[in-house]
Amino acid sequence: MDPPAPSSVRRPGEGPLLRDGLLEGRVVAIAVSPGADGSAAAREAARRCAELGASAPWLKVGPAPEADAEAAVAAVLSEHGRIDAMVGDGLGTFAAALAASDAGASALRACLDGAWNASRAVANAAFIPDARGGKLIYLAPAAQPGAHPGRQAARAGLENMARTLSIEWARYAICITTILPGATTAGGVVGDLVAFLASPAGDYYSGCRFDLDTLAGD
Repeated sequence: MDPPAPSSVRRPGEGPLLRDGLLEGRVVAIAVSPGADGSAAAREAARRCAELGASAPWLKVGPAPEADAEAAVAAVLSEHGRIDAMVGDGLGTFAAALAASDAGASALRACLDGAWNASRAVANAAFIPDARGGKLIYLAPAAQPGAHPGRQAARAGLENMARTLSIEWARYAICITTILPGATTAGGVVGDLVAFLASPAGDYYSGCRFDLDTLAGD
């Protein structure tokens, strides 16, 4: 078979990466801290998923209490009928908590507790009943120059949560991944990756991380 003509080969940054309608009919909930607008990466993920046909409602979930998370998930299910994937905005949660307290430990706790609270509520209400399955996609805090124990711990903690839950919840057909953005990772890169993982192609990935530190010179 002859190789494709040079003009038909897609190069990085040229043309669409994902086909139109890829997420048609799916619901991709974007979990952000109450009172926050979400990180730029989370907003780009929501925009890209909607562009590809998904509904992308905001899911306002904080570290506590669990009942509030359950109520937020119930509201999304009442309006949309289902949740196929949840994007946990650990990046935005960490940044908001750090800005509020300037304490890495507090930001770490908010990031991990918020991710677990949202994951538990979505899994119990939308994924585990009838073994429907679904996707949990964690956006970790972006890498930054210099040492920051809280930030690095949050990145590692979300990765570990994804790995652990991917084993614990595998029997429910729940796929869990973590995206680790670099300091200069473009929002569009994150948006495309989230959409890919929320699509049927994402069924083949669970318990793994997508480290974007090395892209675009990060």
